[in-house]
Amino acid sequence: MQKFTIYQTGNSYFSNQNDAIALASKSFFGEVKEGKVIYSIFEVVYLIEKNKANLEAKSKNENKKLNKVKNSKEYLVFKDLRDKGHIVKEGLKFGTNFRVYKQGEVPGKNHARYLLHITESSKSLNLKDFCAKARVSHSTAKTLLLAIIDSQNDVNYYEVSWKNIL
Repeated sequence: MQKFTIYQTGNSYFSNQNDAIALASKSFFGEVKEGKVIYSIFEVVYLIEKNKANLEAKSKNENKKLNKVKNSKEYLVFKDLRDKGHIVKEGLKFGTNFRVYKQGEVPGKNHARYLLHITESSKSLNLKDFCAKARVSHSTAKTLLLAIIDSQNDVNYYEVSWKNIL
């Protein structure tokens, strides 16, 4: 597979090249819609970093934006999970950072296994926010996954599940 080009228009990223469509079908990078693949900014950074794609950007500040994403805690977790073979999609509509599919699960055919929330070990977790995220996870038949990043940028994952005791 050769490098393909991702195009940027506004805040959107897409490719209509055959290699991009093949990768989306095989590894679930992006979402195929109307003959093109639409990418999240995390997927764009990852594909560029892995030397699978180039970005043709119209915005002069795009490199600054991509570098900011590349140095973010969210990207650290996204990259860690993708490197481990998981499929990671945005989780905004669930109020979390990401939806995570285990290896072998197919977005669109299977539901995400986890809703992932990212926090840092140096920060406290608000109990109301934590409970709300756990409830949304439970009500959507998913497991809440906490990604806790320590001061050395190591990521530890914790599953949070409901336990009925009555």
